[in-house]
Amino acid sequence: MTKADLIDAIAASAGSSKKDAERALQVVLSTITEKLAAGEKISLIGFGTFEVRERQEKTCINPRTKEKFVAPACKAPVFKAGKALKDAVNK
Repeated sequence: MTKADLIDAIAASAGSSKKDAERALQVVLSTITEKLAAGEKISLIGFGTFEVRERQEKTCINPRTKEKFVAPACKAPVFKAGKALKDAVNK
């Protein structure tokens, strides 16, 4: 499903225009992005949790050239599905 398909589905489900559905989706996504960038954890009961985890620097080996290199430390966004979402998907 693409973003356009999701907007169509939201508009049909909510009985609103595509423009309003797109605006609502954009606001939700930008707010989640801003809060994660600020280091906050977002819990949506019945859906799941968004958070940022820090990965430490580590030494890796390139499988093609067998050369060692250092993967720098970074922050990675993570989503953990809630029980209700898992149950709905596995019906």
